[in-house]
Parts: sequence; C-alpha cells; structure tokens
Amino acid sequence: MANICEICGKRPVVGYNVSHAHNKTKRRWYPNLQTVRVTKGGQTKKMKVCTRCIRSGLVDKHVVSDKQ
Repeated sequence: MANICEICGKRPVVGYNVSHAHNKTKRRWYPNLQTVRVTKGGQTKKMKVCTRCIRSGLVDKHVVSDKQ
C-alpha cells in the first residue's frame, strides 16, 4: 500500500543523509499517517490520514456510541 494521505495527498519525500564528512546516502521521509474510521456520506470507512489533517479538522471521525 502506498504511504499517501487520502485527504491532502501528502506522500514520502526523498533526500540525502549528509554526514559531517559530507558523504551522502539516499533516504526517504514518510508522512505520519494514521488509520482512522471516518464518517463520509453517511457511511463509516477506514482511511489513511496524516496527523495534520486530523488535527486541523479536515476529517469527521466516526463516533462509537455505547449502548448499555
């Protein structure tokens, strides 16, 4: 599965680790994705969403009600 946010499209970025001697090795930075149950169009669905979208309120989390 791809590491892509389903809301904003944030994806891994590529760059270099650079040592003190200026040796470069390739590396990737991954977005902080969380699997969240979301209510969308009256249906509950699991989505991979970055924490920035969750924090800014772009996601309507599914509310689980206690039936006792």
